[in-house]
Amino acid sequence: MNLYLLRHGIAAQLEELSTQNDADRPLTGKGIKRMRREARGLRRFNIPFDAVVTSPLLRARQTADVVAAALGLESSLEELPDLAPETSVDSLLFNLTHFKNHSHLLLVGHEPQLSDLAAFLLTLKRDAKLGVALKKGGLCNIEIDTLPPTERGTLHWLITPKQLRQLARRGEA
Repeated sequence: MNLYLLRHGIAAQLEELSTQNDADRPLTGKGIKRMRREARGLRRFNIPFDAVVTSPLLRARQTADVVAAALGLESSLEELPDLAPETSVDSLLFNLTHFKNHSHLLLVGHEPQLSDLAAFLLTLKRDAKLGVALKKGGLCNIEIDTLPPTERGTLHWLITPKQLRQLARRGEA
């Protein structure tokens, strides 16, 4: 199984909003524009995603909506509360077992949870740290044997948002 971990796009800061609820922070105009371009870059990989699974927080949901639309996967979009940033990796992995028959699963979430998940998948050690964090709009691909994993996963690639946008430009040329 291939897991693709995508961090949400650029979101508004709480002090810029009328709400003080972190869950309600939307993507900025710049964040939406960049995520659309990054999604076009992702499309160039021709990955046959089985599903797009997102955190319920607004900025992640908006990111997932943009990506799902660009990939024609609107009907394969699901929310998973365990992709919210305060949820433990153990809880997330337990609830991801629902998707264990999928081959290519795109997860849209937050830092530091996504980095913590990647570290666990690559080491099978709780509280492992790799010293790598996904930038907003960054993406990595980790292959695992099953959910929950019984063997260490393999990191196939880690790509920055800028690299995804450059891929989109090449496709437009």
